[in-house]
Amino acid sequence: MESSTLTSPRLRAVPERVYARAGFALLCLGALIGYLVYPTYPNYDSAYSLIWGRELVDGTLPSFDAYRAPTEHPLAVAVGAILSLLGDTVGPRVWLALSVASFCLLVAGVYRLGRAAFGPWVGLVAALLVMSRLDYAFLAARGYIDVAYLALVAWAAAVETETPRARTRTVWILLALAGLLRPEAWLLLGAYWLWLAWPPAARRDVRERVRTALIAAIAPVLWVLADWTATGDPLFSLNHTSSLANDLQRTKPASEAPSFALHSLDSTLKWPILLGAVLGVVLAALFARRRAGVLAAVTASGLITFAAIAAAGLSVIDRYLAISAVGLIVFAAFAIAGFTALPSGHPAHRPWIAVAAVVALGGAAFTATHLHPGYIDRELTTRRELRQELARLVKTPAFTLARRCGVVSVPNHKLIPDVRWILHDDVEQVRARSDLPDFGQDTKGVQIFVSGPTMLTNSTYGPFVPGSRDDARIQVPGPGLRLIDRSPHFLAYAAC
Repeated sequence: MESSTLTSPRLRAVPERVYARAGFALLCLGALIGYLVYPTYPNYDSAYSLIWGRELVDGTLPSFDAYRAPTEHPLAVAVGAILSLLGDTVGPRVWLALSVASFCLLVAGVYRLGRAAFGPWVGLVAALLVMSRLDYAFLAARGYIDVAYLALVAWAAAVETETPRARTRTVWILLALAGLLRPEAWLLLGAYWLWLAWPPAARRDVRERVRTALIAAIAPVLWVLADWTATGDPLFSLNHTSSLANDLQRTKPASEAPSFALHSLDSTLKWPILLGAVLGVVLAALFARRRAGVLAAVTASGLITFAAIAAAGLSVIDRYLAISAVGLIVFAAFAIAGFTALPSGHPAHRPWIAVAAVVALGGAAFTATHLHPGYIDRELTTRRELRQELARLVKTPAFTLARRCGVVSVPNHKLIPDVRWILHDDVEQVRARSDLPDFGQDTKGVQIFVSGPTMLTNSTYGPFVPGSRDDARIQVPGPGLRLIDRSPHFLAYAAC
């Protein structure tokens, strides 16, 4: 039974746009305060995007094939090239500002999507749920491109839901940009093209279908061209990602994909919201099937892509299900506030309110009892302090002098992008001892070691994180090395 009152007079009388804009302004203000209070640095993947962008500006091919480098993302590299012109300090800070702004746009996009599909109150609850899932804000604070990708897809889905097939140019632009950030968007591009091309009757002009097919192909073609130009392998990203996944033990058998997906979604959403999302899917199928079509397609696309990645033997990590999690958040919001779209006196109205109260109270109680803001504060503060400490170490006179004797080596891949960015070194000047003969025991130059038991398994710089197969000798100074400098968490040895 499809509800025909998703925009009832009761809701139209509420000046919700005014409240929405005020709420967005408060969100942006809070995000700005957080940005200033926690001046962090881009994460591993984003640091490489800045390095590759600087290499382009310097007139050299980006080192996509560097040791254990992440998969390149063409739009991120292009942005990195522009920001590299701003300098070593300002460029990374602007990157993070864009990431934080993307989080604000993600919240706004989820609101618009929920509002377009189910009404303003559902949109408001969905926006609040996104803000309460601290994973998204945490990703933004560390400069992950995933937040910008999610924002682009959320806005594309919102525009299409609001005005089906009426503003396709905007949707194409948003999805094409998303496709240059993550290849998962290629599935959405292909699905959108098929949807617009159907039915293949005379009403749909052949030239229009060809034109939109070419638009849908822009992102994958540019990605392939970037790989081909930089490495000589048009499928480098696919091959490199598969190889890296095996090296870092990030692959999962296809048989384990369903359980891992459920665990990942539970980790992001937490089980009360996940159960609410399942209930919301059922309610949407009963009361708002047509309006939920785009949202359901976006949610399913993440699950399909995740399954394909697992089957292909590529890296399987939580963030690949982020778009499905966003879609499920909107469905959970429908379970909580969808009753506002029912007409007064509807037989499902009172039962729905009762169930919504249980879901909302359960989610609030779980969040209140499991929220650990101190962890986020500690992680962001530690990330900043370690990065600043590393920068001071590699700029001392003793370190600068020792660099003349050879390469700069670090335990494994974790420290490479930050050291390269700080020192303006190329791919051959900063090496991982896990990739050197005899684990760098006889390598001349200056060698950086992490210091202290907590640093050995530090998520950002630690050489022995869970699943690591690197030899312990990457943390053992070889014969002939002498200590030239130290800081609370790093040691510098040299050999000439």
